[in-house]
Amino acid sequence: MNTVIPEKIGLSASRLSRIGTVMQGYVDENKLAGLITFVARYGKVVHFECFGMMDLESARPMRPDAIFRIYSMTKPITTVALMMLYEQGLFQLKDPVTLFLPEFKEVKVWADEGELIDPAREITIYDLLTHTAGLSYGDYPQTQIPVDKLYDEANLWEPGISNQEMVQRIASLPLIYQPGQRWFYSVATDVVGHLVEVISGMPLDAYFEEKIFEPLGMEDTAFYVSKAKLERLTALYGPAKDGGLDLLDDPMTGEYARPPRLLSGGHGLVSTVSDYFRFCRMLSNSGELDGIRLLGRKTVALMTINHLPDSLIPIGWPSNIMHGYGFGLGVRVRVDDAQAGLLGSVDEYAWGGYASTSFFIDPQEELIALLMPQFLPSGYYSIRGQFRVLVYQALVD
Repeated sequence: MNTVIPEKIGLSASRLSRIGTVMQGYVDENKLAGLITFVARYGKVVHFECFGMMDLESARPMRPDAIFRIYSMTKPITTVALMMLYEQGLFQLKDPVTLFLPEFKEVKVWADEGELIDPAREITIYDLLTHTAGLSYGDYPQTQIPVDKLYDEANLWEPGISNQEMVQRIASLPLIYQPGQRWFYSVATDVVGHLVEVISGMPLDAYFEEKIFEPLGMEDTAFYVSKAKLERLTALYGPAKDGGLDLLDDPMTGEYARPPRLLSGGHGLVSTVSDYFRFCRMLSNSGELDGIRLLGRKTVALMTINHLPDSLIPIGWPSNIMHGYGFGLGVRVRVDDAQAGLLGSVDEYAWGGYASTSFFIDPQEELIALLMPQFLPSGYYSIRGQFRVLVYQALVD
C-alpha cells in the first residue's frame, strides 16, 4: 500500500517518526513480539509500519499482510450488518428483541439478595446496540456482581455450540440491571450477531462474506484462517511470570486454524490492517467505498453519535473508565475533550479488541488510525493512549 508525503495532507513526517521510536521500544524491551501501526488522512495512507516478529518461535518478521485476531473490533462489523437489515425496513430499533428471539420472553432481573423480578420493560434491539440491555460478559471480578458467576458457569463460549444455543443460554440468565438503567459492556453484540442470522435467514459468516466482505474487498477477514493463509497469522502472547512473553495461541494449531461452529458477532473475526482500513473508510465516507454503498449516510450518522444520557456517561468498567466518552451503536463516541484528557476531537468514534488492537475515526480531522498488536490482556500497557497521542501530535495543518 503506497503512502503519501505527510506534509501534503497536513502532518509532519518527523513527528510521525515518533510512532516508530515508541513502538520499536516495546519490541526491543520484549514487551510485544510485533505489531503494525497505520495512519491515514483524507483517505490517503500516510504511515504504515511493521515492527518485530509475527511469532517469536519461528522468528517470522512482521509483514504488512499479517492476519490479526481483532476480537471486539468485530462488534462494529456486526453492528453494520444489522443496520443494513434495518435499512430494509425489517425492524425498528425500539422493537422488543422477543419479536425475533422469543427465548427472552421469560428473562428476569437480579434484584437485592438474589431475588428475581420481572423487567420493567422488554429488552429492545436498541438496548443491545448501546450495551444498555442489562446483559454482562461474566468474569468481571472488580464488579462483584453475583450474576457474573452464573455467566461463567453457563459456558457461553463452548466451541461446539451454535449462535442459537449460545443465545438460549444467555436468555436463561438473569439481567444484572433493568433494561436501559446502565451502560454495561456485555455479550449484547453476540446476541446482535444471532439477530442478523434470524432476520436475514443466513448464517452470520455467509452474511458477512456476501454483504460486507466481498463488496468491500476485505479478502482476509473471516471467522478462521484457511490453511493457505496460516503462515500469515500472528501468534498471540501474554506476559510471562518471569518477564518477557508467554505464547497463548499458536497460529498453526490454535483456535483460528479451523472453522468454528460458534460464530461470535462480538469477538470472532480475524482481519488485516488493509481490510479493516477499507471497513473504516466505508464508515468515514458515510457508508460508501469505491462506488459500493453498504449504508446510507444518515444511518452512519446515527451509529456514530452518542446515544447515552449524561447519567450513563462515562462508559467503562472499574479497571477502565473511559472519561469523556459516550456510546453510539456499536462504537464509543467522544463527547468531551477535557474529560477525555487525551488528544482527539469531539465526535471521534472508536473501539478496540481484547488483544490490545484498536482503531479510531476522527470525522473532524478526516483521520483513521489502526494499532495492531497481539497481546492480552488489553490495558496491560498504555500503548493505546500513547499511539493516540503520537498520531495527533503529528497534525500540523
